[in-house]
Order: sequence, then C-alpha cells, then structure tokens
Amino acid sequence: MPDAKLVRKVLDKPDETRSFTEGKGKAQIVKVGDVTLGRGIFEPGWQWSKHVKPIAKTDSCQAAHTGMVLEGRMRVRMNDGTESEVGPGDAFYMPPGHDAWIVGNQRCVIIDVTGFGNYAKPK
Repeated sequence: MPDAKLVRKVLDKPDETRSFTEGKGKAQIVKVGDVTLGRGIFEPGWQWSKHVKPIAKTDSCQAAHTGMVLEGRMRVRMNDGTESEVGPGDAFYMPPGHDAWIVGNQRCVIIDVTGFGNYAKPK
C-alpha cells in the first residue's frame, strides 16, 4: 500500500451525525480509510423498532453490526426469537434481522465497525 496515508478522525467531530426519532440518541459517523466507523449513543427508552424503524422503513434492522459496548446495556432480539444482552466491555456481532432496546436508565454507547454505513439513514 505505497499510497496509504495515516488518517486520524475525532468522533466528537464526526463526518456525519444521524439523529434518531424523539431525540433518543444519534449515530456519529466517520470514514477512516476504507472503513465507515460509527459511535452509537442510545438514550434510555430507545428501541430500534420505535426510533429507527420509521427512518429505515424495514420491519427489523437489516444492518450487520460488529463492535464493542463502552457504557450501558442493550438487549437484542433476533427475528427468530433468540435474545442476548450486551454491556460494557462486551464485543458483539449482530447479524441482520433484529430489534434492540436499552436496558435500564443509563444511556448505551457503542462503537460499530461494520453496520453504520447506512444505519439510520433516511431512504
């Protein structure tokens, strides 16, 4: 990769910010080389089917997410009914076809390295 260059981006100054409905959080997006990386900030009470579904216009989340939880807790239910909960320090993979919601009264912050390219982007 002789033409490769060192790149630094600051998530507090993202390339793009996508807000969820009802002010329940946001996705902060940066493009780093060939990778679109996102920080998701989900406020208490957030649920994909309530706060992103109206934007995505799909029955369930169709993004594949690979990332890590920095703070808070999130519960995920796949279309087949299987569920799991992730929390601080957990690495995760969520395939397409799921709903998710915040557990408890603390916001949840995640870093996602695969699923934020088109996440919460109006169609």
